[in-house]
Amino acid sequence: MSDIPLHSLGRIGKARTGYAPLNDSDAQENSTDMHTGVLRAAAARSTNVNLKGKGKQRERYQDADEFGEEATLLGNGERALEDVEEGNAGGQSKRLQASRTRTSNDKSRTIPFRPGEKFQSKFPPNVVRNQKYNIFTFFPIVIYEQFKFFFNLYFLLVALSQFVPALKIGFIVTYVAPLAFVLCVTMGKEAYDDYKRNLRDREANSQKYLALVPSSDSGPHTCSVPSSSLKVGDLVLLEKNQRVPADMVLLRTSDASGTCFIRTDQLDGETDWKLRVAVPATQKLHDDRELLALDAEVYADAPIKDIHTFIGTFTINSPRAHSVDDVPMVQVPTVEPLSAENVLWSNTVLAAGSAIGFIVYTGSETRAVMNTSHPETKVGLLDLEINRLAKILCAVTFALSFVLVALNGFRGLWYIYVFRFLILFSSIIPISLRVNLDMGKTVYAQQIMNDSEIPGTIVRTSTLPEELGRIEYLLSDKTGTLTQNEMEMKKLHMGTMSYGFDSMDEVAHQLASAFGADQGTYPHLHSHGRSSSLATGAQLAMRGRRDMSSRLRDVVLSLALCHNVTPVTNDDGSITYQASSPDEVAIVRWTESVGLTLVFRDRTRMELQTPAGTRLTYDILDIFPFTSESKRMGIVVRDTHSGEVLFMQKGADVVMARIVQRNDWLEEETGNMAREGLRTLVVARKRLTAQQYATFKSAHHAASIRLDGRGEAMTLVVAEHLEHDLELLGLTGVEDKLQEDVKGTLELLRNGGIKIWMLTGDKIETARCIAISTKLVARNQYIHEVAKLKTSDQARDQLEFLQSKLDCCLVIDGESLQLCLNLYKNEFIEITTKLSAVVACRCSPTQKADVARLIRHHTKKRVCCIGDGGNDVSMIQAADVGVGIVGKEGKQASLAADFSVTQFSYLTKLLMWHGRNSYRRSAKLAQFVIHRGLIISIMQAVFSAIFYFAPIALYQGWLMVGYATIYTMAPVFSLVLDRDVNEDLALIYPELYKELTKGRALSYKTFFQWLMISVYQGAAIMIMSLLLFETEFLNIVSISFTALVINELIMVALEITTWHIYMVISEVVTLFFYVISIAFLPEYFDLDFVVSTRFAWKVAVIVAVSALPLYIIKLIRSRVAPAASSKLL
Repeated sequence: MSDIPLHSLGRIGKARTGYAPLNDSDAQENSTDMHTGVLRAAAARSTNVNLKGKGKQRERYQDADEFGEEATLLGNGERALEDVEEGNAGGQSKRLQASRTRTSNDKSRTIPFRPGEKFQSKFPPNVVRNQKYNIFTFFPIVIYEQFKFFFNLYFLLVALSQFVPALKIGFIVTYVAPLAFVLCVTMGKEAYDDYKRNLRDREANSQKYLALVPSSDSGPHTCSVPSSSLKVGDLVLLEKNQRVPADMVLLRTSDASGTCFIRTDQLDGETDWKLRVAVPATQKLHDDRELLALDAEVYADAPIKDIHTFIGTFTINSPRAHSVDDVPMVQVPTVEPLSAENVLWSNTVLAAGSAIGFIVYTGSETRAVMNTSHPETKVGLLDLEINRLAKILCAVTFALSFVLVALNGFRGLWYIYVFRFLILFSSIIPISLRVNLDMGKTVYAQQIMNDSEIPGTIVRTSTLPEELGRIEYLLSDKTGTLTQNEMEMKKLHMGTMSYGFDSMDEVAHQLASAFGADQGTYPHLHSHGRSSSLATGAQLAMRGRRDMSSRLRDVVLSLALCHNVTPVTNDDGSITYQASSPDEVAIVRWTESVGLTLVFRDRTRMELQTPAGTRLTYDILDIFPFTSESKRMGIVVRDTHSGEVLFMQKGADVVMARIVQRNDWLEEETGNMAREGLRTLVVARKRLTAQQYATFKSAHHAASIRLDGRGEAMTLVVAEHLEHDLELLGLTGVEDKLQEDVKGTLELLRNGGIKIWMLTGDKIETARCIAISTKLVARNQYIHEVAKLKTSDQARDQLEFLQSKLDCCLVIDGESLQLCLNLYKNEFIEITTKLSAVVACRCSPTQKADVARLIRHHTKKRVCCIGDGGNDVSMIQAADVGVGIVGKEGKQASLAADFSVTQFSYLTKLLMWHGRNSYRRSAKLAQFVIHRGLIISIMQAVFSAIFYFAPIALYQGWLMVGYATIYTMAPVFSLVLDRDVNEDLALIYPELYKELTKGRALSYKTFFQWLMISVYQGAAIMIMSLLLFETEFLNIVSISFTALVINELIMVALEITTWHIYMVISEVVTLFFYVISIAFLPEYFDLDFVVSTRFAWKVAVIVAVSALPLYIIKLIRSRVAPAASSKLL
């Protein structure tokens, strides 16, 4: 019984408990051989050592900790015994003292069962809150977000100026209404979105859960509680398919083995089920009611983001005494380590059975909330460019006003005249531009989502469609994005023998003979005596073949045992395999296909069915799961029949090469398989004696209950005791099939001038193969590999080489990439952004995001990132445009992205067609709306200049309102349906896309061209109207305004490349509305004059002078310097 640790500093109320009769020698043995790990864990737990603390506090605790460890390691048992004998009161005061010295920012906690309300109130409430605003912050924040844009701020100032009598011009409503409309639409949309978020939050917070509560009678001991009322220390009963409301330690499950499955797709984006394990001490209890009477506590480390890590302990201070001869047994604190597999994170779903959990983190401290990043709002480049143009237009407005006042000789209150002119010319920056562009974006989003050729595509950020037309760098994930994440085992290599996909029936045959004939080694496999085939001489002569069979049996058996796969029986009786890695499922499916089937698996046992139909049963003693750091997974099993203990391990060749015995073929064969594009795993095993295993187990347990450096200590124990001199059994090659039409897509994108980078967590060899097989690397293109760089000199040499060979494809590993970024960030990015293709391997999610940000900042070009897994989310959010693929790894990437697609090949249509059109249309629309505002301001300037520089409005009231809306809105907006080439041509000639990425559709050059057009047309219309001056001022307004409206309709028609039915309708209907409205506006139009022939010919002459020259120029340009697209038509 020396394994049982001594009685600890328990609670005051339990101080008088008796001790079992121990003889002196037992006591002495116990005192000197005290389980160091357990005592230390209990001590650390009760003093709440702040492992994550900072500064002196941490140093003090660490020193104390080291002293404690040293003392117990030296067998200094007397000291520990004195502590125990000091009694519980002393211990209690020490604990209180320790908790007082705890640093204030330490969030680790020791939670007793049935804690008091005061204790529970220290932790955040378990409330889900995704709302952006509350009643008080809504108005200020939304207003700030709107007036951040120069546009809106300018219009606010103009609108406010109308409340100053000296500056008032025309109707106040003409200035206030458009701005109020834009603000109301935006605020309404924000309020509605936030209201929907509020409803979702309320629904989540009011979801009912069953909490276990003490009750005096034998009736039900659960009560229904909304999730927002749950607190740290509560016991919660979860049913199948219920979402976990807070982070909780799993205490009991309905499964006798103490296991349950959870779905984590909302947390990490993975669709497979994960196995979770209940705390053994509580799983053993007879019923749930006993939990309420338990004197126990849970220590949990401070909350962190990492969902794969949890450090804690579960301590039972004084279990109920089961008396032997009326003498209570020794009462001790039993300490059990807790890891991530004992915890249910909030927002995961219980997939089967029921479970009871003990809440340790709530609300903002849960892993789900801590991992929810609020990405910054993305603003398209086009919006920024237009904002810049608005500032130029503002300067033009100011200059124009000042010039007119200056020409008048700064007479009178000249500064008021400047402001009046500013207001008169305010239409130069049209507020309708924002409305038009936003409506245009909505149209583009609808066109993308309704495209039958790219079904399932979702636009999640409707402000970015134009960005799709400007992409110059595409950063792609590999697994699940370029490949299908659908694995199939293609090859098995055993050193002297290799089995390909077409020779798997040979494996099945050999396996059948091994399990059927090998009675000497596996006598329990035979239910009906000696097989007759053994007796023949021919069979005995084939000793070599039988040796091959037994080797094959060893490797297949290891593959069938060394994994984390669980067979799950569906409702219809079929069996599916659940595992966190598709590679493992592929291998287990393969072992089933050759005759060795996994039929049962739980926490402690695994059953296999042999080709002969018999069952092999193995006890699972330990599992060492796969991590991205270790790159391997191991398992210790015991054959229930023979009692033989086996340690099996499989993993990446880079780590396994040093673990297995010396061999001369592994490295070469791994390279060969990688060249074929196969994912390789090395399989090895080791037989353990009972003594070896017992030694390992005790060392491993001691390491597992340490609180600081637990993971490292456990890894070290495994390495020391198990991971050396393993027998190399074989090498598997699993194929990851390519996504549909990946080769064509990449080629098309490259021809469109897009540079493609592949960022993957996979190894260099596999990534290189996929790069070749997807045609990311052109035929005969030189591939330059950079790996394992350690010094700055090596990195510099590599960069110098790349500088001289810019036509190659670079393949670099994560370690070297980090070194280059740390030492030569600017040089590295400058050189690599010139390469046609770059493949970065062994990249962490943060590295992927860093690369995306660096390319953006360094090149100032648009970067698109595409991925399918939770590990791609940070990269997608760091890009200008993030595209998520709904894949086998779940929907996390798709939900975080700006655009969601169902397969990689849809990218061509999204960029080459929709992206190109969106950008071209928005650029044309923006410039036309600016032209529409400029032309009327130029007319105003000419009018004022002629009439003694007086700041008097040319058009007032309804004419100004109508001009920006009913008279021009529909035809101008119909430009969002224009297209220069048809769909097929855009996809056949991706070079058309390359033209756009230079940003020539909207540049300072095109802007000034439109500026000149506006100046010419505005001046022409106004001067011609004045030349054909009638005696009344009223006629000037009607002639010039009619000419202006008709001129705008003709200009829209000149801009259209391909006519659409809606465009024709909008032109005709607008003209009709204008003609009808003349009758209703007698204060502006003299009806007798308007219907006369004088009016008609004067308007015709004015329009001809303003529009005809532009038509002639356009005709000449189309002959002399035609657009690239027109050459294809």
